[in-house]
Amino acid sequence: MGKEQFLAVMPYISADLISMIAKKKQVTEDEAIAMLYASKLYAALEQEETKVWQYSTEMLYSLFEQEEQTGSICYPDV
Repeated sequence: MGKEQFLAVMPYISADLISMIAKKKQVTEDEAIAMLYASKLYAALEQEETKVWQYSTEMLYSLFEQEEQTGSICYPDV
């Protein structure tokens, strides 16, 4: 995927994940944004070459929870 295409889909991926975090954690969207942006997962998600953006929203949320609980992320093979 080219840089422009990646930059075009990234807001949709982030928005879906933020919405899921807000719903499941019962926090505001602003709180969910802050939580996501402070995570290692988001740092990886921002980098197209990691291919983390290809994971489903559910998988991304699972990785987000894993990082929250353990402080690290074990990425599954796709």
